[in-house]
Amino acid sequence: MLPVAPEPCRTFRRRHERVPGRTVVAARALWERSTTYAAVGATKAADLLQYPPRGFRPIERRARLGHGADRFAYAASAVMTWGVQRGAGFIVDAMHSPAAVTDQTYTPVGFDEAGEPVEPASMTSAEQPDFGPDGAAFVVPGDTAWLKIPLGPLRIKSPVRVVYVVNEPNRIGFAYGTLPGHPENGEEAWIIDQTKDGSVWMTIRAFSRPANFFWWLGYPALRLVQEFYTRRYLRALAGPIPE
Repeated sequence: MLPVAPEPCRTFRRRHERVPGRTVVAARALWERSTTYAAVGATKAADLLQYPPRGFRPIERRARLGHGADRFAYAASAVMTWGVQRGAGFIVDAMHSPAAVTDQTYTPVGFDEAGEPVEPASMTSAEQPDFGPDGAAFVVPGDTAWLKIPLGPLRIKSPVRVVYVVNEPNRIGFAYGTLPGHPENGEEAWIIDQTKDGSVWMTIRAFSRPANFFWWLGYPALRLVQEFYTRRYLRALAGPIPE
């Protein structure tokens, strides 16, 4: 999904009140909004490309990032701290969500390689998050963010929520879903994995459709922009590993 929507509609226009050292959103904060699609967690399904949620267009892209333990550690830390989005050129404004949201999060149904459900949906308590080398906390389900594209003095913004996290010994990543105000409805996942030969890969899986009539009018252009940023995502973590 491409964060290229204008400012939220009036229904969600924000008011601010001052408290020492920070600004607090006083009306309809991101964590209060529902996702704009029903099939939460469907990017986990092995048969997503064959059987996407009805009315949605699925995509899957996979690229090799490098090789070895250092590359995997770097890519894993970066992907879990919004490094893919920042590397593609977005400004990420992560928003605070109350503990009631992140501690008791929805875990969508899991699927095996044949597309059969193997893990039932549940409400689980989030574990203490890990941290990247710069001290940034890894994302957890329930986290929300504004993704912004800088266009000169303007900031074109789209809201998203982390809907699940994958954290396995050789596989790590997360997916976010769209919130009201995003130009598309749907979900996108970024997963880093290391194969037996030591190669490190990133897989992007998504399903989406325009959010409303306005965005349907520009759907051909929207798809071109989506493909442009998907390619930037795949290159975001492939450069030299920072010291």
